[in-house]
Amino acid sequence: MAKPKVVILCGGEGTRLREETEFKPKPMVTIGGLPILWHIMKGYSHYGFNEFVLCLGYRGDAIKQFFITHELMHNDFTINLRNRKDDIVHHKGDEEDWTITFAETGLKAMTGARVKRIERYVDGDEFMLTYGDGLSDVNINDLLEFHRKKKKIGTMTATHPRSKWGMVREGEKGVVKEFVEKPVLYDYVNGGFYCFKKDFFDYLSDEESCVMESGPFEGLVKERQFSMQKHEGFWFGMDTYKDYLDLNRMWDEGRTPWKVWK
Repeated sequence: MAKPKVVILCGGEGTRLREETEFKPKPMVTIGGLPILWHIMKGYSHYGFNEFVLCLGYRGDAIKQFFITHELMHNDFTINLRNRKDDIVHHKGDEEDWTITFAETGLKAMTGARVKRIERYVDGDEFMLTYGDGLSDVNINDLLEFHRKKKKIGTMTATHPRSKWGMVREGEKGVVKEFVEKPVLYDYVNGGFYCFKKDFFDYLSDEESCVMESGPFEGLVKERQFSMQKHEGFWFGMDTYKDYLDLNRMWDEGRTPWKVWK
């Protein structure tokens, strides 16, 4: 079967990351010199998903500009200032074969409204969906296969969150036994990597206040139309400035479990 399109929510203001998002949207915050959005798209592309719909909002022009100039900014090129038709881009041979639809979904629209507003760009019977600020080593092909087997309208990846605080363990007689630095917690949370049948659009509203994660998701749960694939691997949501620093530190140290591509 054909690979479904990948819809990525890119419109939020990223207020808890204001140090980086004052003049650019959160998906354009860089890890290792490239936007986190690029890292997310590389992950999908590794599994053969190369058609993307980006739901733009806050400073969406920065996202457009990045991809429009990406070819020139990441290759050598030769130009003739008098006759630009003879410009030459010296490709390195590792360009991404991506087809990207840039959809303006409103400055203040919530997640459900943004997804509803790109319905016309989803021409298949199913689509993938994720946020523009989360990294994982989830196998997208396995997620899609799981979704198709369950035959539900929606499937989410469920993952273990990492504590934002270090934990302390007590030994005998109230003596500290050990410190555990930000352990992975036992329970599951919504990991933000989804598969949906196109029927999901019927649960959404074009109203700006439509929040996908509340009413629409609750409707799927009530009707037993939401399945959950457990992911025991790496997952990291970039929510704060410290998260941004942590991801870049991981990149600098070569600890990049989300980098499933070569």
